[in-house]
Amino acid sequence: MDQVWSVSALTRYIRELFEVDYRLQDVWLAGEVSNLSRATSGHLYFTLKDENAQIRCVMWRSLVARQFTLPKHGDAVLAHGAVGIYETGGVYQLYVDALRPLGRGDLHLEFERLKARLAAEGLFDIERKRPLPPLPRRLGLVTSPNAAVLQDILNVLRRRYPLVEVILAPAAVQGVEAPPQLCAALEALNRLDGLDAIIIARGGGSLEELWAFNDERVARAIAASRYPVISGVGHETDFTIADFVADLRAPTPSAAAELAVPDREELAAQVEALSQRLALALQTQIEERRQQVEAQMRALRHLSPLARISSTRQRLDDLNERALSHMQHVLALQRERLYGARLALAGLSPLATLERGYAIVRHLGRDEIVRNVTQVAAGDRLEVTVRHGRFQSEVTQTVMRDT
Repeated sequence: MDQVWSVSALTRYIRELFEVDYRLQDVWLAGEVSNLSRATSGHLYFTLKDENAQIRCVMWRSLVARQFTLPKHGDAVLAHGAVGIYETGGVYQLYVDALRPLGRGDLHLEFERLKARLAAEGLFDIERKRPLPPLPRRLGLVTSPNAAVLQDILNVLRRRYPLVEVILAPAAVQGVEAPPQLCAALEALNRLDGLDAIIIARGGGSLEELWAFNDERVARAIAASRYPVISGVGHETDFTIADFVADLRAPTPSAAAELAVPDREELAAQVEALSQRLALALQTQIEERRQQVEAQMRALRHLSPLARISSTRQRLDDLNERALSHMQHVLALQRERLYGARLALAGLSPLATLERGYAIVRHLGRDEIVRNVTQVAAGDRLEVTVRHGRFQSEVTQTVMRDT
Protein backbone atom coordinates (compact mmCIF):
# COMPACT_ATOMS: atom_id res chain seq x y z
CA MET A 1 0.00 0.00 0.00
CA ASP A 2 1.28 3.48 -0.91
CA GLN A 3 2.30 5.89 1.82
CA VAL A 4 -0.66 7.53 3.60
CA TRP A 5 -0.11 11.20 4.40
CA SER A 6 -1.67 13.17 7.18
CA VAL A 7 -3.09 16.58 6.24
CA SER A 8 -0.50 18.30 8.41
CA ALA A 9 2.36 16.35 6.88
CA LEU A 10 1.24 17.08 3.32
CA THR A 11 0.75 20.77 4.05
CA ARG A 12 4.18 20.97 5.68
CA TYR A 13 5.75 19.27 2.66
CA ILE A 14 4.12 21.72 0.26
CA ARG A 15 5.31 24.63 2.44
CA GLU A 16 8.86 23.32 2.21
CA LEU A 17 8.54 23.11 -1.57
CA PHE A 18 7.55 26.79 -1.65
CA GLU A 19 10.42 27.72 0.63
CA VAL A 20 13.10 25.97 -1.40
CA ASP A 21 11.93 27.55 -4.68
CA TYR A 22 13.97 30.78 -4.82
CA ARG A 23 11.61 32.23 -7.43
CA LEU A 24 8.74 32.17 -4.95
CA GLN A 25 10.80 33.80 -2.22
CA ASP A 26 11.49 36.99 -4.16
CA VAL A 27 8.24 37.94 -5.93
CA TRP A 28 6.95 41.23 -7.31
CA LEU A 29 3.19 40.94 -7.81
CA ALA A 30 0.88 43.47 -9.52
CA GLY A 31 -2.81 43.53 -8.69
CA GLU A 32 -5.81 45.35 -7.30
CA VAL A 33 -6.35 45.56 -3.54
CA SER A 34 -9.64 44.26 -2.12
CA ASN A 35 -10.94 42.90 1.20
CA LEU A 36 -8.48 45.19 2.97
CA SER A 37 -8.53 44.98 6.79
CA ARG A 38 -6.17 45.78 9.63
CA ALA A 39 -6.34 43.54 12.68
CA THR A 40 -6.18 44.87 16.22
CA SER A 41 -2.70 43.36 16.36
CA GLY A 42 -1.63 45.82 13.63
CA HIS A 43 -1.12 43.21 10.89
CA LEU A 44 -2.51 44.05 7.43
CA TYR A 45 -4.64 41.52 5.52
CA PHE A 46 -5.86 41.96 1.94
CA THR A 47 -6.37 40.27 -1.41
CA LEU A 48 -4.55 41.03 -4.65
CA LYS A 49 -6.53 40.22 -7.77
CA ASP A 50 -6.71 40.70 -11.48
CA GLU A 51 -9.47 39.82 -13.93
CA ASN A 52 -8.78 36.06 -13.69
CA ALA A 53 -7.38 35.21 -10.25
CA GLN A 54 -6.69 36.40 -6.74
CA ILE A 55 -4.25 35.66 -3.90
CA ARG A 56 -4.37 36.34 -0.19
CA CYS A 57 -1.72 38.63 1.28
CA VAL A 58 -0.49 39.44 4.77
CA MET A 59 1.90 42.15 5.91
CA TRP A 60 3.21 41.99 9.48
CA ARG A 61 2.88 44.95 11.82
CA SER A 62 6.61 45.73 11.90
CA LEU A 63 6.66 46.00 8.09
CA VAL A 64 3.39 47.99 8.00
CA ALA A 65 5.03 50.59 10.24
CA ARG A 66 7.75 51.16 7.62
CA GLN A 67 5.24 52.00 4.86
CA PHE A 68 4.94 55.72 4.08
CA THR A 69 1.33 55.24 2.85
CA LEU A 70 -1.01 52.29 3.03
CA PRO A 71 -3.18 51.19 0.10
CA LYS A 72 -6.95 51.59 0.01
CA HIS A 73 -9.66 49.34 -1.28
CA GLY A 74 -9.51 49.34 -5.08
CA ASP A 75 -5.89 50.56 -5.35
CA ALA A 76 -3.58 48.95 -7.90
CA VAL A 77 -0.25 48.10 -6.26
CA LEU A 78 3.06 46.35 -6.69
CA ALA A 79 3.64 44.01 -3.77
CA HIS A 80 6.99 42.41 -2.97
CA GLY A 81 7.33 39.37 -0.78
CA ALA A 82 7.55 35.60 -0.50
CA VAL A 83 4.93 32.99 -1.27
CA GLY A 84 4.23 30.58 1.56
CA ILE A 85 1.66 28.24 3.02
CA TYR A 86 -0.64 29.10 5.93
CA GLU A 87 -0.79 25.59 7.35
CA THR A 88 -3.81 26.13 9.65
CA GLY A 89 -5.99 27.30 6.76
CA GLY A 90 -4.33 25.14 4.14
CA VAL A 91 -4.00 28.06 1.69
CA TYR A 92 -1.05 29.69 0.01
CA GLN A 93 -0.53 33.43 0.41
CA LEU A 94 1.95 36.19 -0.21
CA TYR A 95 3.87 37.45 2.80
CA VAL A 96 4.36 41.07 1.76
CA ASP A 97 7.33 43.14 2.89
CA ALA A 98 6.90 46.18 0.59
CA LEU A 99 4.07 47.91 -1.28
CA ARG A 100 4.19 50.44 -4.12
CA PRO A 101 1.14 52.19 -5.54
CA LEU A 102 0.22 51.73 -9.22
CA GLY A 103 -3.00 53.78 -9.22
CA ARG A 104 -6.64 52.80 -8.86
CA GLY A 105 -7.83 49.40 -10.12
CA ASP A 106 -9.94 48.90 -13.22
CA LEU A 107 -13.04 47.76 -11.31
CA HIS A 108 -12.89 50.74 -9.01
CA LEU A 109 -12.46 53.11 -11.94
CA GLU A 110 -15.44 51.54 -13.69
CA PHE A 111 -17.44 51.92 -10.46
CA GLU A 112 -16.56 55.62 -10.25
CA ARG A 113 -17.39 56.24 -13.93
CA LEU A 114 -20.82 54.58 -13.64
CA LYS A 115 -21.52 56.34 -10.36
CA ALA A 116 -20.72 59.75 -11.89
CA ARG A 117 -22.85 59.09 -15.00
CA LEU A 118 -25.91 57.91 -13.08
CA ALA A 119 -25.55 60.77 -10.61
CA ALA A 120 -25.55 63.21 -13.54
CA GLU A 121 -28.80 61.65 -14.75
CA GLY A 122 -30.37 62.34 -11.34
CA LEU A 123 -30.82 58.70 -10.28
CA PHE A 124 -29.29 59.46 -6.89
CA ASP A 125 -31.26 62.66 -6.20
CA ILE A 126 -32.84 62.99 -2.78
CA GLU A 127 -36.08 64.16 -4.42
CA ARG A 128 -36.48 60.68 -5.94
CA LYS A 129 -36.29 58.92 -2.59
CA ARG A 130 -39.68 57.67 -1.42
CA PRO A 131 -40.63 57.19 2.24
CA LEU A 132 -41.33 53.72 3.56
CA PRO A 133 -44.83 52.90 4.81
CA PRO A 134 -44.96 52.89 8.62
CA LEU A 135 -46.99 49.66 8.85
CA PRO A 136 -46.23 47.47 5.82
CA ARG A 137 -48.41 44.47 5.06
CA ARG A 138 -46.46 42.85 2.19
CA LEU A 139 -42.75 43.03 1.42
CA GLY A 140 -40.93 41.81 -1.66
CA LEU A 141 -37.49 40.26 -1.12
CA VAL A 142 -34.81 39.81 -3.80
CA THR A 143 -31.90 37.60 -2.69
CA SER A 144 -30.44 34.14 -3.07
CA PRO A 145 -32.77 31.45 -1.68
CA ASN A 146 -29.77 29.38 -0.53
CA ALA A 147 -27.87 32.08 1.35
CA ALA A 148 -27.90 32.67 5.11
CA VAL A 149 -29.03 36.22 4.36
CA LEU A 150 -32.58 34.98 3.65
CA GLN A 151 -32.96 33.37 7.07
CA ASP A 152 -31.36 36.37 8.77
CA ILE A 153 -33.91 38.70 7.19
CA LEU A 154 -36.86 36.39 7.94
CA ASN A 155 -35.73 36.01 11.56
CA VAL A 156 -35.57 39.79 12.00
CA LEU A 157 -38.99 40.26 10.42
CA ARG A 158 -40.58 37.55 12.60
CA ARG A 159 -39.04 39.04 15.72
CA ARG A 160 -39.91 42.65 15.00
CA TYR A 161 -43.18 42.51 13.06
CA PRO A 162 -44.65 39.03 12.43
CA LEU A 163 -47.74 40.50 10.73
CA VAL A 164 -45.85 41.28 7.51
CA GLU A 165 -46.11 38.91 4.53
CA VAL A 166 -42.87 38.26 2.60
CA ILE A 167 -42.82 37.40 -1.10
CA LEU A 168 -39.45 36.02 -2.22
CA ALA A 169 -38.21 36.63 -5.76
CA PRO A 170 -35.09 34.40 -5.90
CA ALA A 171 -32.03 35.51 -7.85
CA ALA A 172 -28.32 34.85 -8.03
CA VAL A 173 -26.35 37.53 -6.20
CA GLN A 174 -22.87 36.86 -7.65
CA GLY A 175 -21.43 36.06 -11.05
CA VAL A 176 -22.31 36.93 -14.63
CA GLU A 177 -25.80 35.48 -14.32
CA ALA A 178 -26.66 37.64 -11.31
CA PRO A 179 -27.51 41.01 -12.98
CA PRO A 180 -30.21 39.66 -15.36
CA GLN A 181 -31.70 37.53 -12.58
CA LEU A 182 -31.78 40.48 -10.18
CA CYS A 183 -33.51 42.60 -12.84
CA ALA A 184 -36.03 39.84 -13.58
CA ALA A 185 -36.80 39.44 -9.86
CA LEU A 186 -37.40 43.18 -9.45
CA GLU A 187 -39.64 43.27 -12.53
CA ALA A 188 -41.63 40.26 -11.27
CA LEU A 189 -42.28 41.92 -7.92
CA ASN A 190 -43.31 45.15 -9.63
CA ARG A 191 -45.95 43.26 -11.58
CA LEU A 192 -47.64 42.32 -8.29
CA ASP A 193 -50.21 44.56 -6.63
CA GLY A 194 -50.30 45.40 -2.96
CA LEU A 195 -46.61 45.47 -2.11
CA ASP A 196 -45.40 48.14 0.30
CA ALA A 197 -41.64 47.93 -0.31
CA ILE A 198 -38.90 45.70 -1.74
CA ILE A 199 -35.67 44.59 -0.07
CA ILE A 200 -32.71 43.67 -2.28
CA ALA A 201 -29.98 42.03 -0.20
CA ARG A 202 -26.74 40.10 -0.18
CA GLY A 203 -24.04 39.36 2.39
CA GLY A 204 -20.55 40.86 2.44
CA GLY A 205 -17.80 40.17 -0.04
CA SER A 206 -15.05 41.64 -2.14
CA LEU A 207 -15.62 44.27 -4.79
CA GLU A 208 -15.81 41.66 -7.53
CA GLU A 209 -18.18 39.48 -5.45
CA LEU A 210 -20.53 42.46 -5.03
CA TRP A 211 -20.10 43.59 -8.62
CA ALA A 212 -23.58 42.47 -9.70
CA PHE A 213 -24.97 45.31 -7.56
CA ASN A 214 -22.77 47.76 -9.45
CA ASP A 215 -24.31 46.70 -12.76
CA GLU A 216 -26.08 49.49 -14.66
CA ARG A 217 -29.00 47.21 -15.53
CA VAL A 218 -29.65 46.49 -11.87
CA ALA A 219 -29.36 50.17 -11.02
CA ARG A 220 -31.94 51.14 -13.63
CA ALA A 221 -34.29 48.32 -12.55
CA ILE A 222 -34.18 49.67 -8.99
CA ALA A 223 -34.79 53.22 -10.23
CA ALA A 224 -37.78 52.03 -12.31
CA SER A 225 -39.43 50.20 -9.40
CA ARG A 226 -42.90 51.50 -8.54
CA TYR A 227 -42.36 50.37 -4.95
CA PRO A 228 -39.73 51.81 -2.58
CA VAL A 229 -36.53 49.74 -2.59
CA ILE A 230 -34.29 49.11 0.44
CA SER A 231 -30.72 48.10 -0.41
CA GLY A 232 -28.99 45.84 2.12
CA VAL A 233 -25.84 44.72 0.32
CA GLY A 234 -22.58 43.71 2.00
CA HIS A 235 -21.23 45.14 5.23
CA GLU A 236 -21.45 48.65 6.60
CA THR A 237 -18.24 49.72 4.82
CA ASP A 238 -19.37 48.32 1.45
CA PHE A 239 -21.03 50.73 -0.99
CA THR A 240 -22.55 49.73 -4.32
CA ILE A 241 -24.39 51.58 -7.08
CA ALA A 242 -27.56 49.84 -5.87
CA ASP A 243 -27.14 51.62 -2.52
CA PHE A 244 -27.09 55.03 -4.19
CA VAL A 245 -30.11 54.34 -6.43
CA ALA A 246 -32.27 52.70 -3.76
CA ASP A 247 -34.77 54.73 -1.77
CA LEU A 248 -33.01 53.68 1.43
CA ARG A 249 -29.58 52.15 2.04
CA ALA A 250 -29.11 49.77 4.98
CA PRO A 251 -25.60 48.88 6.22
CA THR A 252 -26.39 45.12 6.31
CA PRO A 253 -29.19 42.79 5.16
CA SER A 254 -30.42 42.39 8.75
CA ALA A 255 -30.47 46.17 9.12
CA ALA A 256 -32.55 46.37 5.92
CA ALA A 257 -35.15 44.12 7.54
CA GLU A 258 -35.13 46.29 10.66
CA LEU A 259 -35.63 49.43 8.60
CA ALA A 260 -38.47 47.87 6.59
CA VAL A 261 -40.77 47.13 9.53
CA PRO A 262 -41.52 48.68 12.92
CA ASP A 263 -40.70 47.01 16.22
CA ARG A 264 -43.81 45.43 17.72
CA GLU A 265 -42.60 46.20 21.24
CA GLU A 266 -42.23 49.86 20.34
CA LEU A 267 -45.67 49.77 18.72
CA ALA A 268 -47.15 48.21 21.85
CA ALA A 269 -45.54 50.93 23.95
CA GLN A 270 -46.89 53.59 21.59
CA VAL A 271 -50.38 52.07 21.73
CA GLU A 272 -50.21 51.99 25.53
CA ALA A 273 -49.04 55.61 25.64
CA LEU A 274 -51.79 56.65 23.21
CA SER A 275 -54.34 54.70 25.25
CA GLN A 276 -53.29 56.55 28.39
CA ARG A 277 -53.38 59.87 26.57
CA LEU A 278 -56.83 59.04 25.21
CA ALA A 279 -58.10 58.06 28.64
CA LEU A 280 -56.69 61.27 30.13
CA ALA A 281 -58.17 63.34 27.31
CA LEU A 282 -61.58 61.69 27.76
CA GLN A 283 -61.42 62.20 31.51
CA THR A 284 -60.49 65.85 31.00
CA GLN A 285 -63.31 66.36 28.51
CA ILE A 286 -65.80 64.64 30.81
CA GLU A 287 -64.71 66.87 33.70
CA GLU A 288 -64.97 69.97 31.51
CA ARG A 289 -68.44 68.93 30.30
CA ARG A 290 -69.51 68.20 33.88
CA GLN A 291 -68.40 71.66 34.97
CA GLN A 292 -70.21 73.20 32.00
CA VAL A 293 -73.38 71.27 32.87
CA GLU A 294 -73.15 72.40 36.49
CA ALA A 295 -72.67 76.02 35.39
CA GLN A 296 -75.65 75.75 33.05
CA MET A 297 -77.74 74.15 35.78
CA ARG A 298 -76.86 77.03 38.11
CA ALA A 299 -77.83 79.49 35.38
CA LEU A 300 -81.09 77.62 34.80
CA ARG A 301 -81.85 77.59 38.50
CA HIS A 302 -81.23 81.34 38.56
CA LEU A 303 -83.53 81.88 35.60
CA SER A 304 -86.02 79.17 36.50
CA PRO A 305 -89.62 80.23 37.47
CA LEU A 306 -89.44 77.70 40.28
CA ALA A 307 -87.61 80.20 42.46
CA ARG A 308 -90.22 82.83 41.68
CA ILE A 309 -92.99 80.32 42.26
CA SER A 310 -91.46 79.33 45.57
CA SER A 311 -91.21 82.97 46.57
CA THR A 312 -94.78 83.59 45.44
CA ARG A 313 -95.97 80.47 47.27
CA GLN A 314 -94.31 81.69 50.46
CA ARG A 315 -95.83 85.14 49.99
CA LEU A 316 -99.22 83.49 49.42
CA ASP A 317 -98.79 81.54 52.63
CA ASP A 318 -97.98 84.79 54.43
CA LEU A 319 -101.04 86.47 52.92
CA ASN A 320 -103.21 83.49 53.87
CA GLU A 321 -101.94 83.64 57.41
CA ARG A 322 -102.51 87.41 57.54
CA ALA A 323 -105.99 87.02 56.02
CA LEU A 324 -106.84 84.25 58.47
CA SER A 325 -105.51 86.33 61.37
CA HIS A 326 -107.52 89.30 60.12
CA MET A 327 -110.65 87.20 59.73
CA GLN A 328 -110.20 85.79 63.21
CA HIS A 329 -109.73 89.30 64.54
CA VAL A 330 -112.83 90.51 62.70
CA LEU A 331 -114.81 87.53 63.93
CA ALA A 332 -113.65 88.17 67.47
CA LEU A 333 -114.77 91.79 67.19
CA GLN A 334 -118.08 90.72 65.70
CA ARG A 335 -118.45 88.11 68.39
CA GLU A 336 -117.86 90.74 71.05
CA ARG A 337 -120.31 93.07 69.37
CA LEU A 338 -122.85 90.29 69.10
CA TYR A 339 -122.30 89.44 72.72
CA GLY A 340 -122.85 93.07 73.65
CA ALA A 341 -125.96 93.22 71.52
CA ARG A 342 -127.22 90.05 73.14
CA LEU A 343 -126.67 91.56 76.53
CA ALA A 344 -128.45 94.69 75.40
CA LEU A 345 -131.29 92.63 73.96
CA ALA A 346 -131.33 90.51 77.05
CA GLY A 347 -131.75 93.65 79.07
CA LEU A 348 -134.71 94.65 76.94
CA SER A 349 -136.21 91.19 76.64
CA PRO A 350 -139.50 90.58 78.52
CA LEU A 351 -138.04 87.26 79.55
CA ALA A 352 -135.64 89.14 81.75
CA THR A 353 -138.64 90.81 83.40
CA LEU A 354 -140.31 87.45 83.83
CA GLU A 355 -137.07 86.19 85.35
CA ARG A 356 -137.50 88.78 88.07
CA GLY A 357 -140.95 87.37 88.98
CA TYR A 358 -143.21 89.38 86.73
CA ALA A 359 -145.85 87.86 84.41
CA ILE A 360 -147.57 88.72 81.16
CA VAL A 361 -151.35 88.60 81.21
CA ARG A 362 -153.45 88.19 78.05
CA HIS A 363 -157.09 87.59 77.50
CA LEU A 364 -157.58 83.96 76.70
CA GLY A 365 -157.87 83.49 73.04
CA ARG A 366 -156.62 86.98 72.25
CA ASP A 367 -153.14 88.41 71.87
CA GLU A 368 -154.10 91.53 73.73
CA ILE A 369 -151.93 92.09 76.74
CA VAL A 370 -153.68 93.26 79.84
CA ARG A 371 -151.93 96.38 80.97
CA ASN A 372 -154.73 98.00 83.00
CA VAL A 373 -157.24 96.62 85.39
CA THR A 374 -159.94 98.33 83.47
CA GLN A 375 -159.31 95.91 80.64
CA VAL A 376 -160.79 92.98 82.60
CA ALA A 377 -163.95 92.24 84.42
CA ALA A 378 -165.05 89.56 86.80
CA GLY A 379 -165.52 86.29 85.01
CA ASP A 380 -162.93 87.02 82.22
CA ARG A 381 -160.62 84.13 81.49
CA LEU A 382 -156.98 85.08 81.27
CA GLU A 383 -153.72 83.46 80.20
CA VAL A 384 -150.79 84.21 82.47
CA THR A 385 -147.21 83.78 81.14
CA VAL A 386 -144.39 83.40 83.68
CA ARG A 387 -140.62 82.57 83.36
CA HIS A 388 -141.03 78.85 83.03
CA GLY A 389 -144.42 78.53 81.34
CA ARG A 390 -148.02 79.71 81.29
CA PHE A 391 -151.29 78.94 83.00
CA GLN A 392 -155.01 80.06 82.84
CA SER A 393 -157.00 81.86 85.43
CA GLU A 394 -160.41 83.46 85.90
CA VAL A 395 -161.00 87.00 87.20
CA THR A 396 -163.14 86.96 90.35
CA GLN A 397 -162.88 90.64 91.14
CA THR A 398 -161.03 93.71 90.08
CA VAL A 399 -159.41 96.22 92.39
CA MET A 400 -158.40 99.64 91.19
CA ARG A 401 -155.30 101.07 92.81
CA ASP A 402 -155.13 104.70 93.62
CA THR A 403 -152.77 106.60 91.37
